[in-house]
Amino acid sequence: MPDFVPDLPIILSFAVASFVLCITPGPDMALSLSKAIQHGRAHGLASMSGALSGVMVHTALVAFGISILIATAPTAFLVLKTAGAVYLLWLAFQAIRSKGGLSLDTARGSAPAPSLWASFWTGVGINLLNPKIVLFFVTFLPQFVSRDDPAATGKLLFLGAEFIIVSLPPAFAIVLAAGAVANLFARSVWTRRIVNWSFAGVFAAFAALILTTHSRAAT
Repeated sequence: MPDFVPDLPIILSFAVASFVLCITPGPDMALSLSKAIQHGRAHGLASMSGALSGVMVHTALVAFGISILIATAPTAFLVLKTAGAVYLLWLAFQAIRSKGGLSLDTARGSAPAPSLWASFWTGVGINLLNPKIVLFFVTFLPQFVSRDDPAATGKLLFLGAEFIIVSLPPAFAIVLAAGAVANLFARSVWTRRIVNWSFAGVFAAFAALILTTHSRAAT
């Protein structure tokens, strides 16, 4: 197996994490659902494609930046991973605090329909300019590589590509079901609570795993 391919347990665990992150309500999803509801599914799909393209940029920046950090400052890399665990716990706390749901503009025809390319680039922009996404990738991706791994850069790029591949089916399915998804989040308080607590549990579990690994390594 090529050096840049992570071990199967890492691939599977990252696939689960990617799926959960993909279906987590956020700016990318809100934009794509709004585009689909306002201008049709094609615009929603274009917007979501743009957002996933932005993920490729984040992945490349993180992969090459983190690889330099691994080579030059192992202690700083350990601090970064610990910060990632703390950030995941913060996300869990935010999910519990949140009232849930998405803020969507559902008024179809309230503005002239843009071109599909315009919807695509809007998706790219909202992804690249969202500081929360930048912070998440900087702190999340390094959890799946070892600081002593000489193939860390390749593995980070592999995981970034895996994130996009895993995200495509659920992301596009959500956009295709835009009306139903928007109504579900708008009308069902219990649905929002279940979703938020589920996300909180997943984020907390990953944070605990990271902190436990650090503890074992230190002993």
